[in-house]
Order: sequence, then structure tokens, then C-alpha cells
Amino acid sequence: MRCGEMTAAALSAALQKRELSAREAAEDCLRAIEERDGGIGAFLTVTDELALRQADEIDAARARGEDLPPLAGVPMALKDNLCTEGVRTTCASRMLEHFVPPYSSAVYERLRGQGAVLLGKLNMDEFAMGSGTESSYFHPTRNPRALDRVPGGSSGGSAAAVAAGMVPFALGSDTGGSIRQPAAFCGVVGLKPTYGAVSRWGLVAFASSLDQAGPLTRTVQDAALVLQAIAGRDARDATSLEHDWSGLADGLYAGSAGLRVALPRQCFDSGVAPAVRRRTLDAAAALEGCGAQVDEVSLPALDDALPAYYVMSSAEASSNLARFDGVRYGFRAEGCRTVEELYEKSRSQGFGPEVKRRILLGSFVLSAGYRDAYYQKALRARDAVRAAFDGVFSRFDLVLTPTAPRTAWKLGEKRADPTEVYLEDVFTVPVNLAGLPAVSLPCGQDESGLPIGAQLIAPHLGEPTLLRAAHTLEQALKGGGKQ
Repeated sequence: MRCGEMTAAALSAALQKRELSAREAAEDCLRAIEERDGGIGAFLTVTDELALRQADEIDAARARGEDLPPLAGVPMALKDNLCTEGVRTTCASRMLEHFVPPYSSAVYERLRGQGAVLLGKLNMDEFAMGSGTESSYFHPTRNPRALDRVPGGSSGGSAAAVAAGMVPFALGSDTGGSIRQPAAFCGVVGLKPTYGAVSRWGLVAFASSLDQAGPLTRTVQDAALVLQAIAGRDARDATSLEHDWSGLADGLYAGSAGLRVALPRQCFDSGVAPAVRRRTLDAAAALEGCGAQVDEVSLPALDDALPAYYVMSSAEASSNLARFDGVRYGFRAEGCRTVEELYEKSRSQGFGPEVKRRILLGSFVLSAGYRDAYYQKALRARDAVRAAFDGVFSRFDLVLTPTAPRTAWKLGEKRADPTEVYLEDVFTVPVNLAGLPAVSLPCGQDESGLPIGAQLIAPHLGEPTLLRAAHTLEQALKGGGKQ
């Protein structure tokens, strides 16, 4: 088996037993990238020399008998909106095509502190705005499970790299489902942590009150290992939480007996593809078979989550992206005679259509005369979503939904109508509005063999229960392959 096809846990064990070296693992993954990525397009930058240098450092430390962390020598890759000192960070945009950050994101610092080895930076929707990794300035990414399909987005490169066996794990970011939806489309595990669990320092901001970095992995165990490595308080991010994240991976095996799981009927209506509904209900039955109690509930507040999300996220994006003005860094239009012309041309030429669409929408809903009608109303809808989840979690431990209403669509199929793409986030955005943790894991396939994901949602800081139930479900579904 290629190293990129191994779980991070299995590869870590092999490295600790010295069955292979960190350099051998890195070289094998780099070969896989060279052989496979041409038809997929998951990577924007491959850091081969840096990876081998980092791997050699781990091998030298292990040869000296040093006690190394679990991820030491395990290769990984990062979504290209996570800053890496000395390595290009583009956000898949012309605006940052040549940007090399002078500092690293907190998550990269923590992974490096664990000894993980960076293979490169991964493709994404431009500035994380999209659901198919088709809005990248450089090239689209293809789904390894079906090359004529999208891998999901915006962390499509991260999901595709893991699904294609090029890397054991990757990091993505999730503002409205950008880790979970591509995980579902590509048949891998995607974990969106509690808001504040992981520092946003060095994550290029899309919507600051919603953004969270998290892992895309082959198994729930790997997701727990990676979250343990990256979570924790960071003084540079005022929203990061002081919390003990140790023992996540050790707590996976307690089973799901006695857990109460809610099924919101709004997530199983006629808008959901029949195969997605069947497979998610199969997952519910599997949890029942493991001793959980599953009951249907009503969550009408979820109906307002999607419009509230697109108002709020666009408003925050219009503010956050104001910094890209052609003056301090990033793309700068040529031949401008005034500052106003410089701003206009740099932003018009540097941003793609989807980013400009959301900046315009955000500027509109924040403008005089419309702020109360749209933005303030969206904030009230967000409060209603939070309250609805609080009500459910007063009676239940977890919520189970489909991750997405349909499986991966064909490349280019939905470019003519962006609102059709926005609807694909209907089950994921409520989690971000409420700041909750959620995980998507594979629960079967549709009639065409395309992966389907089930989403488990937990209360604030409920990752131990979330991951325990997800691991139980993963084991129960293994080898099912139902059609």
C-alpha cells in the first residue's frame, strides 16, 4: 500500500516501529502526487524540497532516540488559505497569485511542532467562496471517485488529495460546509470543530464569525488525532477557547449505547435525493443497532439558516476583502493614474466573478437603508438557529442529517445559476451559524457509485461524544457498500 493510502494512525505506527523512514514516506507521497495529480488538480504548490528536509529532521531526531509525537514524519498538505512562511499562499486567486507570507498560520505551526511533513498547498474555491472548487483562478479540481464530477468545495483540493491517496490527511477550512461537503462528495471524513476550538491566526479570513480550520482524513480516528494536534488556546486569536483537548483519540471506543440522536424531519423532505435519504436513514438504523436511541424532531428554524448565512457571510467578506486594494500587497493593476483607478482596476481584475458577486452582495446588505432589512434580520435568524439547536440538545446528545442533499454534480453543470449551488449548503450552514462541531463520514453510495456522506452534529465543545459516535457508526457501516 502506498503511504498516501494509509491512515495517519497506521503510518505513524509504521514510522515509530522504523518499518520505514519519514523520508521514504515523503518520497512515496511525492511520487503519488506526480503520478496522480495531473488528472485531478488537487495541488497548487508542491513543496518537495521542503518536505524532504523536514522528513530528514524527523529521521535524525528518531535516530537520536528522541521521544516524538504521534504525527512525527506523517506527510500532510494544507488548503491554500492557510499561511505558510516562505511558501506561496494564493487562496486560489489572481489577487494573491504571488503572495508569500512572512509568517505561518497557527495550525501549521502546531502540525510542524508535532513533526508532520508539509507536501504542499491545495486547490480551493477562490477565497473559499464556492461549493465545487470550480471558482479557482488556476484550474478546477476533479473528484477522484469520478473525474467528470466536482470534488465539492471550497476545500475540494484537500478532500481530493486524501481520497486519491496522495496524502494521509489534509487541512481545510469550513465557513458554511467547506470541509464537510467535499468530504461527502469524495468519500472521506471531514471534521468541522466547535467555533474557537482551533485558532484562526493565519487563516485568510472569509467570514470571521464563521470560519474554522479542520481535518480531512481517511478515518474518524485520524480526525481525532489531527484535531488533538491543532486545537487549543492561541493568544493571537481572541476567539480561541481554553479547553482540554487531550484524550480525544483514546475516547473513541466507548460505543454509542444510550446516546440519544435526533433526526430533523426538515432534512429528509422531497428536496433530498432518494439515495441520500436512504443511506442516511441506514446510518440512523446502524446507530440504533449499536444501542443509540433515534427519534424524529422538528427544527423549523433551519429553513431560515441558508438565506441568513449568505447575508452574513457576504457582509463579513466584503469587509475582510477590503484589504486587497492593490496598494500593500497582492495584485496591482498597471497604468493607473489615480488612487481610485488603482483600487477599481486592481479589485476588478484581481477577483473572480464569485468573489465579486459576494462582495457586492455584502456591501449592499450593509449599506444605509438596507442594513436593518437584511443584515440585522440575518443576525436574528442566527439567534433563532442557535436557540433551536439548544432546544434539541436539551433532549438529545447528537443530531443526524445528510451532509448534502445530493451527490457530486458534473463539472460545469451549475455554473449558469450560482443560487443552485448555494442550495447545496442547506444542511451544513446551520452548524456554522450556531458555532457547533460536526463531522461528515461516508455512509454509502448512490446508484451511480458516487459517495454519500452522513453528518453528525454535537453541542458546543461536544467533540468527544461526536467523534465517539462517528467512530461507532464508521465501524458499523464498514463493508456495507449498500446501493
